[in-house]
Amino acid sequence: CMPGTPRAGTGCVVSLAPPGNPAGGWDVPVFPQECLNRQQALSVVRQMQKLLVAQEAAHLRGTRGLRHQLSILQSRLQRPPTKRNGNPGWSPPWVTSPPRPALDPQKQSGLRVGHEVHFVCDAGFRLVGSETRACRHNCTWSGTQPFCRSIDDCSSNPCANSGTCVDGNQSYTCLCPPGWSGPSCQTPLSATWWAWWQWDLWPFPTLFTLDVDECQLYQSSPQMQICLHDCLNLPGSYRCLCPPGYLLHADRNACEDVNECTGKQHNCTQGDLCINTFGGHRCVRPKCPPPRHNTSYVKTSAFQCERNPCPMDSRACHQAASSISFHYLPLQAIRTVPRVLFKMSTTRFVGDSLRFTITGGRGQGVFAVRRSDQQTGELLLASPVAGPATLEVELEMSEFSHKVLLGKHIFKVTAFVSPYVF
Repeated sequence: CMPGTPRAGTGCVVSLAPPGNPAGGWDVPVFPQECLNRQQALSVVRQMQKLLVAQEAAHLRGTRGLRHQLSILQSRLQRPPTKRNGNPGWSPPWVTSPPRPALDPQKQSGLRVGHEVHFVCDAGFRLVGSETRACRHNCTWSGTQPFCRSIDDCSSNPCANSGTCVDGNQSYTCLCPPGWSGPSCQTPLSATWWAWWQWDLWPFPTLFTLDVDECQLYQSSPQMQICLHDCLNLPGSYRCLCPPGYLLHADRNACEDVNECTGKQHNCTQGDLCINTFGGHRCVRPKCPPPRHNTSYVKTSAFQCERNPCPMDSRACHQAASSISFHYLPLQAIRTVPRVLFKMSTTRFVGDSLRFTITGGRGQGVFAVRRSDQQTGELLLASPVAGPATLEVELEMSEFSHKVLLGKHIFKVTAFVSPYVF
């Protein structure tokens, strides 16, 4: 007898085909069974309703994700193009990293012939043009006018699983293909598993759902990682976790640092200065060195000491540093080196040369110093650092004229390294 055609004495024969494919295609076995009673038919209808509800939910999730990504793309495209050409950043006297906002040297007052101005760009930009310009006798500046050009944030191909990267203002947006979501298209959509079985006992499929442990499947792979820090599997989903001192970002995947200093969540006593670090904070109290060999210092700001006037006949005082500054750098665990941490320069240059040296500190083996131009030196991290760690280094910048010391400045730099890369 043909499938679906009653045959006397044997009941009914039922043939199953996958939804949306009435012609078959699963090679499903066909078994002669008794015709379904009302209760059995009702149970089958309910199972098929659950199937449709699950399919509708999956479709709705995909539609919502696509709508959200299109909204992000629209907002990026409608945003004014503020990143195409930024202004150069100018390094004023005794500048530290990061650079300050741009100042146009053409509009500066009190600059003399031979005066030099140095330019650096903020993070996310690269300098195009002259890094250093000098004031010439004809009241013009040497070199060419520099400007800062944006760095393509998509150049590193940050989107996984064939996602499309859209460059933004010091950021990027990933447009994910079907089946993937997250800031880098690293998160698979919740998976539902269907099983068809017990054909010899029941002519209709049995539907059941198995939870997929997204954390186990994807968290162990750096390319497919769905959480920046840690992952907790949940029935039908997962949750990203952050270490103490961090909050879960709005994207529900990344972790952002909590600034305990601005939120008054620190335990620093009166007289201490709160320094925010990645994942915590430190309480510091910079102190000027005690008087020695007719040399004494006075605190001129929270992070600066200036030398008092020296007696005319005190050679030791005149050779001591004219100023001492304290600098605190919060760092993430660093994997790529060399990395510039600190810049030193001066615009009140009256000698003919500057000398930059490392004179002391703990962890000197991981630091190096180099000259970037005639009047600028850089402190570099030369070796990878795994946190948590506290590194200290003392730098000296000396100014000479015909090999005669004119003065020097001491930089005391302390770096607080987090155990995490974020």
